[in-house]
Amino acid sequence: MSKNKLVVWLDEVGIEDVELVGGKNASLGEMIKGLSPKGIKIPMGFVVTAEAYRYFISYNNLAEKIKEALKGLDTNDVFDLQKRGLTVREMIKGGEFPDDLRKTIIEYYEKLSEMYKRHRVDVAVRSSATAEDLPDASFAGQQETYLNIKGDETLLTAIKNCFASLFTDRAISYRESFGFDHFAIGLAVGIQKMVRSDLASAGVGFSLDTESGFKDVVLINGAYGLGEMVVQGAITPDEWLVFKPTFKQGYEAIIEKKLGKKTHKMVYGTTDEERVKIVQVPEEKQKQFCLTDEEVLKLADWIMKIEEYYSEKYNKWTPMDVEWAKDGELNELFIVQARPETIHSRKDHSKITVYKIIEPYEERAGKRLVQGIAVGDKVATGKVKLMYSLEDAKDFKPGDVLVTDMTDPDWEPIMKQAAAIVTNRGGRTCHAAIVARELGVPAVVGAGNATEILKDDMEVTVSCAEGDVGYVYKGIIEYEVEEVDINTLPKTKTPIMMNVASPEGAFDFSFLPNAGVGLAREEFIINNYIAIHPLALIKFDEIKEKDPELAQIIEDRTFGYDNKEEYFIKKLSYGIARIAAAFYPKPVIVRFSDFKSNEYANLIGGKYFEPKEENPMLGWRGASRYYSPQYKEAFGLECKAILRVRNKMGLTNVKVMVPFCRTPEEGKKVLEVMEEYGLRRGENGLEVYVMCELPSNVVLADQFSEYFDGFSIGSNDLTQLTLGLDRDSSLIAHIYDERNEAVKRLIAQVIKTAKQHGRKIGICGQGPSDYPDFAQFLVEQGIDTISINPDAVLKTTKAVYEIEKKIGLHDN
Repeated sequence: MSKNKLVVWLDEVGIEDVELVGGKNASLGEMIKGLSPKGIKIPMGFVVTAEAYRYFISYNNLAEKIKEALKGLDTNDVFDLQKRGLTVREMIKGGEFPDDLRKTIIEYYEKLSEMYKRHRVDVAVRSSATAEDLPDASFAGQQETYLNIKGDETLLTAIKNCFASLFTDRAISYRESFGFDHFAIGLAVGIQKMVRSDLASAGVGFSLDTESGFKDVVLINGAYGLGEMVVQGAITPDEWLVFKPTFKQGYEAIIEKKLGKKTHKMVYGTTDEERVKIVQVPEEKQKQFCLTDEEVLKLADWIMKIEEYYSEKYNKWTPMDVEWAKDGELNELFIVQARPETIHSRKDHSKITVYKIIEPYEERAGKRLVQGIAVGDKVATGKVKLMYSLEDAKDFKPGDVLVTDMTDPDWEPIMKQAAAIVTNRGGRTCHAAIVARELGVPAVVGAGNATEILKDDMEVTVSCAEGDVGYVYKGIIEYEVEEVDINTLPKTKTPIMMNVASPEGAFDFSFLPNAGVGLAREEFIINNYIAIHPLALIKFDEIKEKDPELAQIIEDRTFGYDNKEEYFIKKLSYGIARIAAAFYPKPVIVRFSDFKSNEYANLIGGKYFEPKEENPMLGWRGASRYYSPQYKEAFGLECKAILRVRNKMGLTNVKVMVPFCRTPEEGKKVLEVMEEYGLRRGENGLEVYVMCELPSNVVLADQFSEYFDGFSIGSNDLTQLTLGLDRDSSLIAHIYDERNEAVKRLIAQVIKTAKQHGRKIGICGQGPSDYPDFAQFLVEQGIDTISINPDAVLKTTKAVYEIEKKIGLHDN
């Protein structure tokens, strides 16, 4: 492509033309040429090139005036930056187009209108800097975009405004901070046919998880109307995760769906002065997803193809950040932008920095002030600074915690000085989240009422080190930081697995050295994702009659699902799938629910279905529930959720485990009920394990071996029941110890029996996480696997290696 062309069609350019047309436009042209033949739809358009921008600057004699206006600038002085930036922008907006450039732009616009058979076709006018969207520099979002532009003069004004936006305060600050010459960077303007997403929906998609950098998922966010609301973080969008490996095998691999808070949308305005406007979304629509599952999978397919295409082009893995839109007139999906993701693609996952809150959970839980979506995995402390507009910036000090409703790109000079960022609105792909990741600053977005709860000068701790949910705590909470190079960890012969309760941390945990998941607990998912007693969903009509108020709570929580049972099955399946996907294809052993009756009673509607027991710990729990007439149907929902994860999503690395199974006969009954609900041991490679947590499991291990593929030692309950003590009682806590000789003898015995009968045996209890010497004892007994809490992986791995070396499993 000739470097001196002033206007070019998008399909004439490719990624080698960044210097002429900017990153966005080069990428669009590349996709139109390379990906349209693969069925990916991209709207057509043209580019007013960087050469045209330079021609405009030269024609109006602006270069020296701009340099003079920026001479001696201090980017940390927000008001100096604002004043000088405004001066430069006004200079550019006051310039005139050379006649030949003006005429060429109008000719191209007329041809585009003819192409779409429209008089004055509606277009999006987007700035595209010549250094943006490169794999090693992120200038994205620093220049302006104008939507629903129609007519010659309106288009020319929008182009001029785009030229001026090369000198927004944030762009000036960014270039100064990273040492880019203001005049080494040009600005091109893309003019592209608008997709009528104001009549449907739009959003963004990433070919990785934006929080952890986990490669094997496509993350899609979406909301009603034009996509700006999602990008700005003005609403909390719907969210989907699609698992790449099993999707490629032909499975419907949507492993997570979250309904957002889509209260407003941006639509076309009705006058020339008001090109776009924001309107309310009807309540019924707010409670529905803005895309069908079929559309989500189609987008995921496109995003994966875009990633593959660019990875080949750049000759290295190149994850992509994509903007999509659905046209409400045509009922079709389109890709409107794509750029390389610039943060996680450069992250070295062999180096792990672990932030860990030291204060016990019980103590800090009472100090929680607000919570929202966690961005990053760090912890920071500082004084709150409430900001309602940039005028409040004069009181902001470096190291303060920025608390605001939402941010936009003008806030970036302040954001880079913040210790942490907290916003009322926004999702994980909003502006605040994107900038926080780039800056390496922890952020809690979509916190709802942060500006009401948090007060100026309040000392707080912002924690993003506890999974997907970020918390703001009152006061300074103590934490520690550990840095580990995974490459320096020894390789053990005994596979080290992990215990995972929360799906939210699973992607992060997957980067730790591991052999899979030895215990994935359903309780966390049921408690936090579902929150309703399964029988209250199955017998909803009865609840409706006896407790209309409770029925309404259930209605509100389950809105948008085909039926109440479907709500339980899908919610549980998404939680399990996220854990299974994180560790795929390594084994993930999912333990069926093991709530006690008092814990089940705490679920919504639970009081109507749970007995009052004197000692729930030894009562109606685990296996005894699953085949009982009173609970069997509820257990059936768990079976259907597992079936959905394995058969629909393709996550056949999921194995299941039966807890608190007192007798082999109970085990046989549970297997029969599982089969009744479609979950058959051995079918499609399904393995079924049993918890070894009762002395009867040890004594009759040979008989349990007839029904189960393996054992997992639950050292917590085994210790309790061997020593005859209540592990929750502080009065006898000093006796509770998994390393007691009686417990160790039982463990040694069951390992021996399991081996004799060709059954696998591991441990998932707390013991090896707390006591490295206990882990060493297990290795000496020949245990197959040790499953421990993620925060104990590093120390336990070292301890296991040491004992393996001692007993001759490694060459010295």
